[in-house]
Amino acid sequence: MDMHAFLTIVIVHLLGVASPGPDFAIVVKQSLSQPRRIVIWTALGVALGILVHVTYCLLGIGLIISQSILLFNTIKLIGAAYLLFIGWKALISKPSNQNFQKSEKANRTMSVAKAIRIGFLCNALNPKATLFFLAVFTQVIDSLTPLYIQLFYGLYMTVATFVWFSIIGTAFTTDFARRYLDAIHSWADRVMGVVLIGLGLKVAFSARK
Repeated sequence: MDMHAFLTIVIVHLLGVASPGPDFAIVVKQSLSQPRRIVIWTALGVALGILVHVTYCLLGIGLIISQSILLFNTIKLIGAAYLLFIGWKALISKPSNQNFQKSEKANRTMSVAKAIRIGFLCNALNPKATLFFLAVFTQVIDSLTPLYIQLFYGLYMTVATFVWFSIIGTAFTTDFARRYLDAIHSWADRVMGVVLIGLGLKVAFSARK
């Protein structure tokens, strides 16, 4: 295994996953109203979305996507629509009465399957993630690299993504963070809705580079 290539992937991926984007926004949004275990499941969904990008890059479909403006724009618009949808839902969510907030949160706890689906779709339909993985598998990883090593790189980025967003989710669901977020829950939920809508619009109107 080329250690130089692997270290480059580690650094590039860390910079990419640490930069604020749809995945970060969805994990924080989940932290506003869901228990920690559901936020962690959402982080797993985000990580599983990465396997989609890894798979089409390994199969060579990534090359087709990179060459087809129509296909790429279709993926981009679907991803933008999804971000707009979840952002709008957060924006119009009803404010909760703090006296009944705990019971309401318990009633609003989503299923594990839904949490995974939200995280998965957020990442899998993110065109910026598409461009990121196309760049990694064409510019950083040599085309002559054995398939099993390329698969290892992909699995590393999947696991690292899960660990990163699990840390973020855990941090935002600590007792200290919870007390702060509970005090500003309605306002924070709407802010995250605006952020998600803004990201959706940015994705929809962004030009392909």
